[in-house]
Amino acid sequence: MSAPRPVLLAWSGGKDCLMALQRLRADPAWRVCGLLTTVTGAFDRVAMHGIRRSVLRAQAAALALPLLESVLDWPASNTSYAQAFAASLEQARVATPELAHIAFGDLFLADVRAWREELLADLGWNGVFPLWGSDTAALARSFIAAGHQAVLTCVDTTQLDADFSGRAFDADLLDALPANVDPCGEHGEFHTLCHEGPLFAQALPIRRGTTLLREERFQYTDFVLADDPAG
Repeated sequence: MSAPRPVLLAWSGGKDCLMALQRLRADPAWRVCGLLTTVTGAFDRVAMHGIRRSVLRAQAAALALPLLESVLDWPASNTSYAQAFAASLEQARVATPELAHIAFGDLFLADVRAWREELLADLGWNGVFPLWGSDTAALARSFIAAGHQAVLTCVDTTQLDADFSGRAFDADLLDALPANVDPCGEHGEFHTLCHEGPLFAQALPIRRGTTLLREERFQYTDFVLADDPAG
């Protein structure tokens, strides 16, 4: 049997990338060698998900994986994103010279996958999509059944009621989602933060902070490490 190939994982801190990590770790063809996260420097948070950098780093420590942070200004153009992404991939390859693959937790949005693959091809990399084509309703239920725990950190209020922000991602929440909302939020209806479960060496001691509306659209709920004086 050939040695497993190293793969980097695009990490948002949410449930889909955690499930991608679980799939990759269960596949002997792959060896996950690190996480790559896009961070908005002006807010010191994970882009879109709004997760604090301190929480992000606690996740990586609990998963026992090195973390690369691709820092962007706000607002950021597609060009500046591509440049920062390319620099981070090069940094990862310096640490692991044979690295040529990066995995994503994408589920079914073909245009997003095509855009990623085109960008990666230009950089001499390959994309891996371990969750691609999965039934999202079944995937969401299996996430909960496996003992993973997550909370909603952001809700797009044009697609889902703001009151869902801050709630636990559990069976009750899935039962309460409107029929037009994807159970995994693949259309951007909501974003999550994973904080406990079988992949974590220890649970993250998070507590709920403030909730606010940004851009007259996105309802964010802050989650803070319990011992963080900044919270």
